[in-house]
Amino acid sequence: MRVMRKTVLQIGGFAPEIQARIDAEFRCVGLADLEREPGLATEVGAILTRSNQEVPEDVVRRLPALEIIATCGVGYDLIPRALAAERGIVVANTPDVLNAAVAELCIGSLLALLRRLPQADRYVRAGAWKNANFALATSLAGKHVGIVGMGRIGKEIARRLETFGVALAYHGRTDQQLAWRYEPDLAALARDSEILIVVAPGGADTQHLIDARVLHALGPNGYLVNVARGTLVDEAALLAALEQGTIAGAALDVFDNEPDIDPRFFKLDNVLLTPHLGSATHETRAAMAQLMLDNVRSWFRSGRALTPVEPG
Repeated sequence: MRVMRKTVLQIGGFAPEIQARIDAEFRCVGLADLEREPGLATEVGAILTRSNQEVPEDVVRRLPALEIIATCGVGYDLIPRALAAERGIVVANTPDVLNAAVAELCIGSLLALLRRLPQADRYVRAGAWKNANFALATSLAGKHVGIVGMGRIGKEIARRLETFGVALAYHGRTDQQLAWRYEPDLAALARDSEILIVVAPGGADTQHLIDARVLHALGPNGYLVNVARGTLVDEAALLAALEQGTIAGAALDVFDNEPDIDPRFFKLDNVLLTPHLGSATHETRAAMAQLMLDNVRSWFRSGRALTPVEPG
């Protein structure tokens, strides 16, 4: 007997090998399909998405049979959780499996920023090394580092940073009684830090958490690293700080309006720009996709998701 595949709405794209797994197991439709064939809306039981894709409220309202929204990522700030809770729709994400990859990128970006590795690469390629040695850069060892957001990924970053002999402190909603110093005042943390790493969740509660006041506190010898969400940083204030030397530099993996980011960043030599690469390894994306699919499978089989998020 042929088993009917569940109909799922896909929002956002996946790598070909992951897409093939989705298509093999589910009847996958897109937003354009719902526009062409409105009757499909009554059949959609799940949404598969990525954490950098918005799940519009009006789309959720059009899906009467929707039971679960499963995102391939740890962030869920672009999912209407309050509406999902009101409708009894479960939201599931993919925590833990991407911690190591984001921590790797954070440390790699920080080292590239401090040691000016992209500039050094261009220097060698241009043949300039024949004429003079490349300028001295900045060491990570012994620096005071503040981490904004000490969740799973923040802890992973902190553990890796310890091997560099840095002095660590963190800011978050609560003092978790960790081995590192807790600082309840974000501006004070920035003032005490030479490097400020942003890895807090996105959403309305953290919008522009890193503003002109925090950047001013970080100071002209301070560096900012953001591997969380672009919304956490006031980009206008950051651009002004980078242009005016209010801070020494920044490494940014996330932005407002990405990938259509503010072109003023391109003119700055004191900023390292990467295209939202936090979890972008073959191994990590495969593990994330596996957990996303496992959440949907588990829900349809048992009525339980493996990694549900708290109702909004």
